[in-house]
Amino acid sequence: MALLELNNLKVHYPIRGGFFQRVVDHVKAVDGVSIQIEPGTTYGLVGESGCGKTTTGRAIIGLNKITDGTVTFEGQDLTRMAHKNQHPLRRDIQMIFQDPYSSLNGRKRVIDIIAEPLRNFEKLSPDEERRRVQNLLDRVGLNPEAAFKYPHEFSGGQRQRIGIARALTLNPKLIIADEPVSALDVSVQAQVLNFMKEIQKEFNLTYLFISHDLGIVRHMCDEIGIMYRGRLVEQGNTDDIYENPQHIYTKRLITAIPNIDPAQRQESARTRQQIMVSYQQDLKELMDAEGKPLALKTISPSHQVALP
Repeated sequence: MALLELNNLKVHYPIRGGFFQRVVDHVKAVDGVSIQIEPGTTYGLVGESGCGKTTTGRAIIGLNKITDGTVTFEGQDLTRMAHKNQHPLRRDIQMIFQDPYSSLNGRKRVIDIIAEPLRNFEKLSPDEERRRVQNLLDRVGLNPEAAFKYPHEFSGGQRQRIGIARALTLNPKLIIADEPVSALDVSVQAQVLNFMKEIQKEFNLTYLFISHDLGIVRHMCDEIGIMYRGRLVEQGNTDDIYENPQHIYTKRLITAIPNIDPAQRQESARTRQQIMVSYQQDLKELMDAEGKPLALKTISPSHQVALP
């Protein structure tokens, strides 16, 4: 059974106008997304800025209001449950935010930041709380003394490690990682990504990995969904997406991955230009009357594409 299942998830925001500020239209940030994530795997949600991928992640964890559809976690529909009944399940779903600078409270010490989930869900003595925090800091590669410092005393990579430690505090089953390395230097990105893979094995974690970088996603993910204008346009395992892309938008994203081989750069540039021409010519045929991507069709047991 899937650990997390989204069925026709929709998040719409009203547009108001006129003297009485009536609802005249809606912004369909997420418009019918269906995803299944198996325990212990990493699902990559990929797309350009504004496609709705972050809104999807925030809707799962309850930070954005869901307009329609269901979010099922371990067989329980979170959208049908009263807020107070969701409380025990919320500890099993944690989030790593995109910006390590703004996601940590600058007025609190690290021990208070990491211990906040413990104070919400568990009743520990001050000594037990301190030991738990220092153990987590050790797991993410920081000295125990870091517990008594403030976020501004750390580098970007260290701050993101603090965010990861906070997400691990309650031993969750699912972590939603929203562009966890996009604000970091390239060398630090590799360290954080490799660390995330290590703790996934250690804690048997399941990731929803949100990113715009297909190069990173290939390194991290087992299953991938390509998102465009609030809908999925292609979904499959890593080989399906990278070796046999079918949607023109997916092809465009893949050709945008930098080629590190100098001998192939000219060929890559020509391929990129050809794909861009096809993208401009063919994209309208892959949209419905509202300008949204078509519904997904199954082309193999593991591969779905939004084609006519």
